[in-house]
Amino acid sequence: MTPVVLEAGRLRLRPFTEGDVDWVHRVSLDPALQRFIDLPAPYRRADAEHFVRRLAVDGWAAGSRAEFLVEDAATADRLGRVGLHLRGDGTAEIGFWVAPAARGRGVAPTAAAAACRWGFADLGLALVEWRAEVGNDASRRVAEKVGFRVEATLRKRLRHRGERVDAWVGSLLPDELGRG
Repeated sequence: MTPVVLEAGRLRLRPFTEGDVDWVHRVSLDPALQRFIDLPAPYRRADAEHFVRRLAVDGWAAGSRAEFLVEDAATADRLGRVGLHLRGDGTAEIGFWVAPAARGRGVAPTAAAAACRWGFADLGLALVEWRAEVGNDASRRVAEKVGFRVEATLRKRLRHRGERVDAWVGSLLPDELGRG
């Protein structure tokens, strides 16, 4: 799949590059990010290299992932990440996070909505699924703002630091985008 750049108002969503490794490493050390995302601990630069090279860049090439770095369109400051894990059956699972300095500014809902809009329009997705560990209220607020319908709490559905944890799960259909 050919990587694309998406414009979303004051944000630009672009594919990751090798130059993003150090930034991914710094942001992934954030305790709030580590609290709810199953990142290696301790998180090393090699982990950031793996994410950028193998998941983000190679994911585009394989057609299995569409990973976007979210940046300020005017300044190119890096703000966050949003990605679609493409399942190959017309559905995808979304994931997102925002750097500490960019939180509370609407970055995540704007970026997530842009990625979903692109997935529905350009990839023909029929459904995007969202999952988060129960208690990740910030992620749930983002999902609901985008229009995801929280459907259930699934027991012990996610793994986090080797433990099974409960998960909220929601879905978004093309005609529901922005209804949150």
